[in-house]
Amino acid sequence: MKQLLIFLKDYKKESILAPLFKMLEASFELLIPIVMKLIIDVGIKNGDKRYILNMSIVMILLGIIGLICSITAQYFSAKAAVGFAAKVRSNLFKHIQKLSFTEMDSVGTSTMITRMTSDINQVQSGVNLVLRLFMRSPFIVFGAMIMAFTIDVESALVFVAAIPLLSVIVFGVMLISIPLYKKVQLKLDIILRSTRENLIGVRVIRAFHKEEDEIKSFSENNMNLTKLQLFVGRILGVMNPVTYMIVNGAIIILLWIGAIKVSNGVLTTGAVIALVNYMSQILIELIKLANLIINVTKSIACGNRVQSIFDMKPSIAQHEEINKPYLDSNSSDNDAFIKFNQVSFKYSGASEEALSNISFKVKKGETIGIIGGTGAGKSTLVHLISRFYDVTEGKILINNKNIKQYDIAKLRERMGIVMQRAVLFKGTIRENLCWGKKDATAEELEEALQISQSKEFVDKKENGLDSFVEQGGKNLSGGQKQRLTIARALIRKPEVLILDDSASALDYVTDAKLRIAISNMKNKPTVFIVSQRSAAVRYADQIIVLDDGKISAIGTHDELLEKCDIYQEIYYSQYPKNEEAL
Repeated sequence: MKQLLIFLKDYKKESILAPLFKMLEASFELLIPIVMKLIIDVGIKNGDKRYILNMSIVMILLGIIGLICSITAQYFSAKAAVGFAAKVRSNLFKHIQKLSFTEMDSVGTSTMITRMTSDINQVQSGVNLVLRLFMRSPFIVFGAMIMAFTIDVESALVFVAAIPLLSVIVFGVMLISIPLYKKVQLKLDIILRSTRENLIGVRVIRAFHKEEDEIKSFSENNMNLTKLQLFVGRILGVMNPVTYMIVNGAIIILLWIGAIKVSNGVLTTGAVIALVNYMSQILIELIKLANLIINVTKSIACGNRVQSIFDMKPSIAQHEEINKPYLDSNSSDNDAFIKFNQVSFKYSGASEEALSNISFKVKKGETIGIIGGTGAGKSTLVHLISRFYDVTEGKILINNKNIKQYDIAKLRERMGIVMQRAVLFKGTIRENLCWGKKDATAEELEEALQISQSKEFVDKKENGLDSFVEQGGKNLSGGQKQRLTIARALIRKPEVLILDDSASALDYVTDAKLRIAISNMKNKPTVFIVSQRSAAVRYADQIIVLDDGKISAIGTHDELLEKCDIYQEIYYSQYPKNEEAL
């Protein structure tokens, strides 16, 4: 949490002025019981109406000045807290963008969202409260005790006894509640994760008629959170009545001592009332301080959770020579544009390798098909080319240079990547395509649509390229979404095009047209096609057959039909023998 406070450096003035104005307000508040004492002991006692009026005006002025100081302090503290939270949120988002898939997989999307939203909001609230109350409350508590000593030393001893007793109650409740609040935050994470999963997977839930099961599961999690919050609330509920009992007991003792002293002529009536007011101020401030500490404790817990994300270092690091090499640099080995050299990879926390001893070469402009059973490691293999993950053993070379020596951004700029899950963003079709190239011309957009087989359905839309796309492309079919994501990748004219099972929603005819269009591109990229369909990879220059993370065979369609049992099984499961695929 301490490391997050660096984001307050641009708000030093506000961080000083906010507590300063609160201290001024507190000072004026401490003077009010003294003014009341003077009104009673001088004005009322002597029947001096003019004196009473003058002192009343003084009291009103003290209140107005205190109100102005309070509003000013609130303004500066809110400005500092909101600005601080905005900087933390902005920097956290930038940091998350730098994390590799490994860190994303280990933390989880729901946790990232929680850190970005509720956790930072709680930290913002804590900063606001600290700037306003952290110095004010102790100042009034000890200031009231000191002012009580200026009125009457013997009566002030009641304050000396009451304040430690009140502190024990307040801080005791705080120490019990702090660990419980941490548990509340953890259970809140579970609720948020469950909510997010249900909203994202609502179609799947309804397809399998699991609404009742999900409602039951959510209700159980919600009830667990509610019970814990109620338990914490009951503990905190004890604090107010106990502190009121102690303060009211102290007030009774003050009145008893005061009555005796007033009857003996040692103390005035106004002095007793001033002492009671100071005791009431202490009660209010201790309760404020307790709530402040609880809120600050929650904020520190949330701040530590946010800091844990900042502490995560990207597992994919830049190389010292990042500004030198490019994909289109001259290569002395024209036979190997991309080369896998004994590559192995293991996911973080996994017990077994996802890929083992992968070696093959790819010429520039070749089309490489990657096929295999579910979980064979097909997607993992192509993710290594774009450095979404780094290899654990071996190396990947592009133009005879290790990809770790390329600037990551420049490496990916020269690649067109289409993921298994077609992701579109809220906006127009044009805006989504321009993710591939910001300054894409009308001709480039048209070409990308034609190659990806998207032009037909885009032209049929009323607004064409300016047609609106819902978040996640919910107003488009699966095939339409896939074709638009392919167009988005093609528009940058990549040197390497990776299609990670990105045509699974297309019919065979459209899929065939797409592959033909890509092969006829002017600047034909090196293409990696990951697919479960043998038809999708049939005409590839090389087909890599993966089995349980290992290469079973490499060759052309005809070669693999002769020598690879796994490829034969896949092919003949989709097409009867002697029947040609599309």
